[in-house]
Amino acid sequence: MCGLVAAFEPGRPFEPDLVKAMEMDLFHRGPDGGGVAAEDGWAMAFRRLAILDPTPASDQPMTDPTGRCTLVFNGEIYNYRALRRQLAASGVKFRTDGDTEAILQGYLHWGEDVFTRLEGMFALCLVDRKRNLALAARDPLGIKPLYMLRHGGLTAFASEMRPLHRLRPPEIDDTAFAELVMFGWAAGRLSNYRDIECVPGGTLIEVGLAGGRPREKTFRDVLSTLGSEEPSGAGDIETAVATSVHDHLVSDVGYGLQLSGGIDSSLIAALAASESATQLKSFSLALGGHAFDEAPYQEMVRDRYGLDHHAVSVTGKDYAEFLPRAIAHMEGPTPHGGCVLLMMLCGHIRRHSKVVLTGEGADEMFGGYLRYQIWRKLQRQETLARLVPPRLMPDIWPFKSARRLDGHDGAAWASVYQDISFMKRLFPDFMPSPGAREVASAKFSDFRHRLFAVDQTAYLESLLVRQDKMSMAMSVEARVPFVHWPLLVRANRLDLDQRVPGGVTKPVLKRMADRYLPKALVHRRKIGLTLPYAEWFADPGQAGRHVDDVRDRTAPLRDRCDTVVLDRLLSRPEDWSRGAGRGLQRIVELNLWLKQATAFPDGPRLY
Repeated sequence: MCGLVAAFEPGRPFEPDLVKAMEMDLFHRGPDGGGVAAEDGWAMAFRRLAILDPTPASDQPMTDPTGRCTLVFNGEIYNYRALRRQLAASGVKFRTDGDTEAILQGYLHWGEDVFTRLEGMFALCLVDRKRNLALAARDPLGIKPLYMLRHGGLTAFASEMRPLHRLRPPEIDDTAFAELVMFGWAAGRLSNYRDIECVPGGTLIEVGLAGGRPREKTFRDVLSTLGSEEPSGAGDIETAVATSVHDHLVSDVGYGLQLSGGIDSSLIAALAASESATQLKSFSLALGGHAFDEAPYQEMVRDRYGLDHHAVSVTGKDYAEFLPRAIAHMEGPTPHGGCVLLMMLCGHIRRHSKVVLTGEGADEMFGGYLRYQIWRKLQRQETLARLVPPRLMPDIWPFKSARRLDGHDGAAWASVYQDISFMKRLFPDFMPSPGAREVASAKFSDFRHRLFAVDQTAYLESLLVRQDKMSMAMSVEARVPFVHWPLLVRANRLDLDQRVPGGVTKPVLKRMADRYLPKALVHRRKIGLTLPYAEWFADPGQAGRHVDDVRDRTAPLRDRCDTVVLDRLLSRPEDWSRGAGRGLQRIVELNLWLKQATAFPDGPRLY
């Protein structure tokens, strides 16, 4: 787990001071070491968090013995030992014990086919001097972020956007801003900034070192795994989950567990503990007995599996203090307010471990959100909204939800928890047009397939990037065993009536979890990382100061919204826990991000 940046422009010498500044922009992602490689027309910089083969032999940038290729790679390849054995059987000699060299030698041996052989999380750039081109690739599920800047003859890639702002001035993308308003996450290629794209998962990009427009190809497509159900037993899924957890335990520096008290992280803890000969450390957040506090369930898992458990207490003051920092690392408003607390938790984890396993992804694989429980109702609402213009429907149940959709794609908008009508009044000039979510949904006819398609290509990425950036802000590698290509393929082939029957969430995973966890934990209502925002924002001694920032007449958000609607909301703290007030967290974060968004980086810049 590391950070990389690579820039390409024919004939341009990239100044050493500029390249070094871009490297240091990523220092938090890799405090264990760094390096630079540069030739006429291109430069790479790297920061390393040493996990596999932590010796200097596996430092990057890494060049093969022939001098043909140079690689920078962020991530972990969990099947690297199997790949090394295959390559060694073909006569390849290795100088290291890590996964970076397995990718490098795999490319020399298999060419671009190596990317379909990698099981794990990765974002990488490779210069092939023989072919006179550079390659950039991102893992199929988008676990590791990779951004691409294109401007004129310049093409650059990076793990975060901060170093790219040294190559091109940061400028807010209004299309992305509209999605941030409603969804909290700009999906698909949108990065929040103009001229910078998110490289889609499973994409390989070729950049000619002599010039020309970059060429893209897809080497793996998540959506290709949906829509081909086949008979399978629960044992198949249990084996796939257990195998994935086993694969994710590979580490030369140990690992810990991020324990929320929910089914997903608790099941990972149970499976990991069963494979460990030593006591495992686990880490969780504690809200001091608040109604949202999941400490009792965390303690159930701690006691059953003998974990060395560390509960980190957090308050509204902690949230207020760390919120601007979390937004700076997220490079946009957080897709979930829990980002702030995740970053704080990882700061504590770093004192004990560089690696932590988390439960992200199970909901998107097995149908863990309310929308999967009530999918028939959502489908009916969508049908009604398409047949009857919303303006003709009475504003009463059961028409209220159909009015709320206002003709939008029901699967794409199922994850919108904001008061849609309020946000439309507040930001009348920034309503999202159909985008990546609707494109994914349109590929399928079954409503359940459409939900999975949107979640696995858009909602999941927001959680993965959140987990990556909040953990890497504290120099911790977060691993996500439920987000693993072999497991995805198996899960997406499950019969839909078995996987999403309606009336219940995650039935397949719950049946498995019943064998490892207390039923009181498995069959309780999902809480997630829910926080008492209204309480914290109403208190000037906690997060209230961020609300005051929005009240300020110079607040940048005021240039983008209807200030009459905004001030009416801000004047009624008693409403913040319901209805339109639930959007206050997003309003506060958008304002904080806008204050940061167009600040130019200090030090060397290309412009």
